[in-house]
Amino acid sequence: MSTKYKFHNPDGVYFITFAVVEWVDVFTRKEYRDILIENLKYCQANKGLEIFAWCIMSNHVHLIVRAKEGFLLQEILRDYKKFTSKKIVEAISNNVGESRKEWMLEIFKKHGQQNSNNISFQFWRQNNKPLEIYSHDVIAQKLEYLHYNPVEAGIVEKEEEYLYSSAKDYYEGKNVGMLKLEWL
Repeated sequence: MSTKYKFHNPDGVYFITFAVVEWVDVFTRKEYRDILIENLKYCQANKGLEIFAWCIMSNHVHLIVRAKEGFLLQEILRDYKKFTSKKIVEAISNNVGESRKEWMLEIFKKHGQQNSNNISFQFWRQNNKPLEIYSHDVIAQKLEYLHYNPVEAGIVEKEEEYLYSSAKDYYEGKNVGMLKLEWL
């Protein structure tokens, strides 16, 4: 078994990215982003997830996180991805105004059929590419990368203007965004 992309330190702080299969732009719609936010809140309150920084882009999510003592980050993320994938596919299926419904569902179905771990669909790509953050320089680099993503994508001009990230929290130096943050 490969040791690449594993959570080796259960007490570590990790930079994690996970993406939708084929990089489908699912999170251009607020209702799908909100499913991610609500479940992150649930994981904070009930599963021991500590969030230091976050950003939801149109087809991927960046997190800087750790698990509280007594919890395992890989288990939290496994449950998070399993729940959100089902909930988002259900929301897409039930959304009468979703013009891309058939196209997206076909992609998720195709990937599910190609993966023996899934029964009917696959929403998220397989790995999280966790990178343990071990120094202040790496923390600074990952925070800048994560918060600058929406600027680079042309969504906003300033990092702190993007609602679906922790940039405003860092800009103002306090919890003002959608998720409660721990501070590095």
